[in-house]
Amino acid sequence: MKRVLITGAAGRIGKVLSAGLSDANFFLRLCDINPITPDNTNQEAIQLDIQDLTNLETAMQGIDCVVHMAGIAHEDNWNNILSVNITGTYNVFEAARLAGVKRVIFASSNHAVGFYKKQHTLTSDVLPRPDSLYGVSKVFGEALGRLYADKHGLSVACLRIGSFMEKPTQPRHLRTWVSHQDMVRLVRSCIDAPNYHYVTLYAVSANTQSNWENTLEGQSIAETLKFYPQDNAELFANEIEFRQETEDKTTDEFHGGAMCSNNFSGDPRCTK
Repeated sequence: MKRVLITGAAGRIGKVLSAGLSDANFFLRLCDINPITPDNTNQEAIQLDIQDLTNLETAMQGIDCVVHMAGIAHEDNWNNILSVNITGTYNVFEAARLAGVKRVIFASSNHAVGFYKKQHTLTSDVLPRPDSLYGVSKVFGEALGRLYADKHGLSVACLRIGSFMEKPTQPRHLRTWVSHQDMVRLVRSCIDAPNYHYVTLYAVSANTQSNWENTLEGQSIAETLKFYPQDNAELFANEIEFRQETEDKTTDEFHGGAMCSNNFSGDPRCTK
């Protein structure tokens, strides 16, 4: 039985993972700033704030793998992003190191690379191109994970999460959707896979229209981790009204969608 700590366990993704990983293979320590009630005897709950390094280190005692899902999941002001997504993420990695945890799975986001234009296929090794302060915080987390892998020997997986929901509801989701089941499959693969140092993957279902590829220098990372997504947004295409996604060309042109157009004051023609 592997002992797994999930931060942000009361959040949208955290709840799905807590349920999806509730089997005899895992003991789950569920952590959140909000109270949680465990579902079975293979779970325990701890209420804590990821801004509290001391309590985080205590919570990580005896843990094999941390799945870090806590944080602000949208654009916000800099002070909030700094305290929760940046300082909080540092605290998680540092507490894991201090407690002797061997593996951290970090909830990054497609918004870490959102300012690439949609016609470009994005692989795991493209350079960061954040579309928001939120995206910047995810770039920071990926870089911090790389540091802790290289400098402290942690095994780190950074997941650039797409549009996480039960089913796609708009045209962009036909490319970016990740189903609840595929999200669980990916996290389970990252927990179980042996002997990886540092990887960056797109958390996305097997969508016909997707142009995100989990490849590094032409080699499949997903194959190495035995992550095989099974759901496809195209099954819901007939339920989605096909139209120009928005009248805002900035939203339409980039992988990050509406996050790119939020407070945009540049020139899209200058963003190749």
